[in-house]
Amino acid sequence: MTVVTAALLERDGRILVCRRRADQKHPLKWEFPGGKVEPAENPVDGLRRELAEELGIVAGQVDEVTRFPFQYPGRRPILLIFYRVAGYSGEIQNRVFAELTWAKRQDLPGFDFLEGDVELVLQLASE
Repeated sequence: MTVVTAALLERDGRILVCRRRADQKHPLKWEFPGGKVEPAENPVDGLRRELAEELGIVAGQVDEVTRFPFQYPGRRPILLIFYRVAGYSGEIQNRVFAELTWAKRQDLPGFDFLEGDVELVLQLASE
């Protein structure tokens, strides 16, 4: 099963959300930064690599929030693992997304998120 990680990065009470480009799978959907874990990689290392590639940052402490299997229609199942990232070094740079924004928790349901993220988005908004 493919493992996909995602980071919850918070700043001033807001969470970083990223919008996919029009030329990517699931075009223009919002998501949390992260991505697929390579076959010989552990999930935390995969998340750290993805954050460096996508945002140019080095993640600080990483703690798992939740994990669950998910299957997009017509695709193989994946295991989604969400992590809270407590701090990072470097300045966030948008290297791969259409746009980035820092959103309040209660505003998250208003974004058109990837279907796999919706359950967590609703949970975060209710906290």
